[in-house]
Amino acid sequence: MRKLFGTDGIRGTANIEPMTVEMAMKVGRAAGHLFKDKDRRHRIVIGKDTRLSGYMLETALCAGICSMGVDVMLLGPFPTPGIAFITSNMRADAGVVISASHNPFQDNGIKFFSPSGFKLPDAVEKEIERLIFSNGIDSIRPTAEEVGKAYRIEDAIGRYIVHLKNSIPGNIDLEGLKVVLDCANGAAYKVAPRVLTELGAQVIALNKTPDGENINRDCGSLHPDVISRAVRDNNANIGIALDGDADRAIFADEHGNVVDGDQIMALCALNMHAEGKLKKDTLVATVMSNMGLDIAMKKAGIKVLKTAVGDRHVVEEMVKGGYSLGGEQSGHMVFLDHSTTGDGTLSALQTISVMKKTGKPLSELASCMTTLPQVLLNVKVKKKRDLGEFPGISAMIAKVEKDLLDKGRVLVRFSGTEPLARVMIEGEDKQGITVMAQGIAESIERALG
Repeated sequence: MRKLFGTDGIRGTANIEPMTVEMAMKVGRAAGHLFKDKDRRHRIVIGKDTRLSGYMLETALCAGICSMGVDVMLLGPFPTPGIAFITSNMRADAGVVISASHNPFQDNGIKFFSPSGFKLPDAVEKEIERLIFSNGIDSIRPTAEEVGKAYRIEDAIGRYIVHLKNSIPGNIDLEGLKVVLDCANGAAYKVAPRVLTELGAQVIALNKTPDGENINRDCGSLHPDVISRAVRDNNANIGIALDGDADRAIFADEHGNVVDGDQIMALCALNMHAEGKLKKDTLVATVMSNMGLDIAMKKAGIKVLKTAVGDRHVVEEMVKGGYSLGGEQSGHMVFLDHSTTGDGTLSALQTISVMKKTGKPLSELASCMTTLPQVLLNVKVKKKRDLGEFPGISAMIAKVEKDLLDKGRVLVRFSGTEPLARVMIEGEDKQGITVMAQGIAESIERALG
């Protein structure tokens, strides 16, 4: 039974267990001990998003790691995928991200990357927990010159920008392209506008002035209406909305219509397939992806593999099977030939690259798949319990599945990072599936709300 780590690291309200200074220091000490496996100086990278609480957690983690005789390389506010890249690029022993992604500013989280830039496997996270709660490393106290030191990496942004530029062909520039970019007042507020501008685009950057409290507030990937309006108002070619830690992106086409992760995966998969770069002619998606994606890919001769929700599961399946493209409807896209995790800015560059290579606008490219009507409802719950314990809910789900037959589907699951039950139904009749979803949601709310 896990005590700290969830589906995406440790997460909670900042300054309340487990996201306290005391726990962060213990996590730092455990990580320092775990990744210190050779007789040499060891280094761990720490980066964060723009939340106010990032300062205290960064300091505590840094102190814990240094107390175990491991050096710390500080990045400051930096995109999560950039931290993964710097960890690998600088041959560090691990990378640490302080972020709660798309959550509101009062939340925060801690997650780790391995030396190769991938998220840690469950076994390593369990070992960190064991070291913390067993008190087995309390007596390990390096002294004198063996104590770790902390220093900032001054050229990290430049390294990451070069990496992003190298992800698209060198003969492609963005001259003549007008881009609306919503930085979500988050970790990419410096990097994303710079890389697009340096490649020649005219960038209209929104929400690029973080104050510690405005991250994700009415902006970013959870509020694509912001870029939709801005694209229309500025007659732009494309809109890009990042989230707080910049590992996901949602788009708007030149008409202001929202283009989600499924559509981006579809158009990129078709382009890679045509160029012979889609390994094993396979796309990895999650159970939340729209049935329209499956239909479009099948027509093109592309296989779709489905995983549990979470970019971590997507990446694990991609690595295991040797695939090159995967992602989520929510905007996590993983281009494994270029990155070890979801990267919103890199996904934007890959999408724009397809636009440039084909000479087609995003609206035409996104029309490669027809999205089946989908309803997604979130229900706040006090406790996550097996829904099989509630016959009424199970019976209602079974009835909906029977009514939909093979022309739709229902998926009910708990969020891995928030106290929510998610009810998703797809079908041909938007009004009908809305009523079905509301019925299931109300049943869950009565039982667990």
